[in-house]
Amino acid sequence: MNSTRKQEIINIASRLFKERGYNAVSMRDIAQAMDMKAASLYNHISGKQEILATLILEVAEEFTEKMNSIASETSTPLQKIKKVIEVHIDITVNFSEHIATLNNDWIHLEGVSLKRVVKMREDYEDNFRNIIKQGISEKQIKPQHPEVILFSILSTLRTLYLWNEKRGKMDVNVLKKDMVSVLINGIV
Repeated sequence: MNSTRKQEIINIASRLFKERGYNAVSMRDIAQAMDMKAASLYNHISGKQEILATLILEVAEEFTEKMNSIASETSTPLQKIKKVIEVHIDITVNFSEHIATLNNDWIHLEGVSLKRVVKMREDYEDNFRNIIKQGISEKQIKPQHPEVILFSILSTLRTLYLWNEKRGKMDVNVLKKDMVSVLINGIV
């Protein structure tokens, strides 16, 4: 199997999923966007579910790997939160179409892939929550409810791809500096 062709299929599908949503895109649509016959797609990929799983797991694994690395560091909770925000910005900028699919279409995953994504998401949030709780206990963060802090930061970061695209894709360094400042100064 040609992995370059498979990646090309996945990239085209991610753009279409972002534009129309998973349910509205058929294998025929993907094939048409690639200027090939739908039957030819099946030489490279088993179907839409494989494409969806590949897209989502790729970005979910990236988030998981980075979060696990940050959580295991010996830096302060505030430094860890700053790094989590910066990593989220990097991943969003580098995988904006994947982020759209992760946020909007993960519920269409099935079986093992769905279980893996849900587990990775729960672990990611648990790690982030623990960093926040540690920051509160060390008095680096105001004693506010950790769930409110977690929700406030993650809801902003999870919709960044929409906002950044609408705004004309801001410079990543400006995003990091200003978003970190706004999100952190709101909790310190």
